[in-house]
Amino acid sequence: MNKRHSGINVGSSSILMIFVILCLVSFAALSIVSAHADYRLSNKIADRTRNYYEACNQAEEHIRDLDTVLHEIYASVETSEDYYAQAGSEQSFIIQMSDLQSLQVMVSILYPTAKTDPYYSITSWQVITTGSLEYKDSLNVIQ
Repeated sequence: MNKRHSGINVGSSSILMIFVILCLVSFAALSIVSAHADYRLSNKIADRTRNYYEACNQAEEHIRDLDTVLHEIYASVETSEDYYAQAGSEQSFIIQMSDLQSLQVMVSILYPTAKTDPYYSITSWQVITTGSLEYKDSLNVIQ
């Protein structure tokens, strides 16, 4: 008597279960690596944003001091020529944000015609690259 069994063997269900577990472990490892990379990136962005706003605060303080000086110059002179002779026509300053970036602010000096007119106009407020962008680590390539 020949009996044929047509059905799923116990061994094939075990292999399927091992394959499913390996897939789940692989996806878990990829999720952990991705989450860690996102965490590092968000920390870098938070540091860059904090440095930018600290530089902006320093720039605002510098502009406040400039406004005070320009007000004193305006009160002490009689003509616009004397005003520009003491104040100049432009001022710029750079505030370091990190090793690679700085905040550059350019201010154009104005002669006010009335007491409510401004003493300056901000012509540029931008982040510039001050460091070298060369990579220090090299890749070993087989030639």
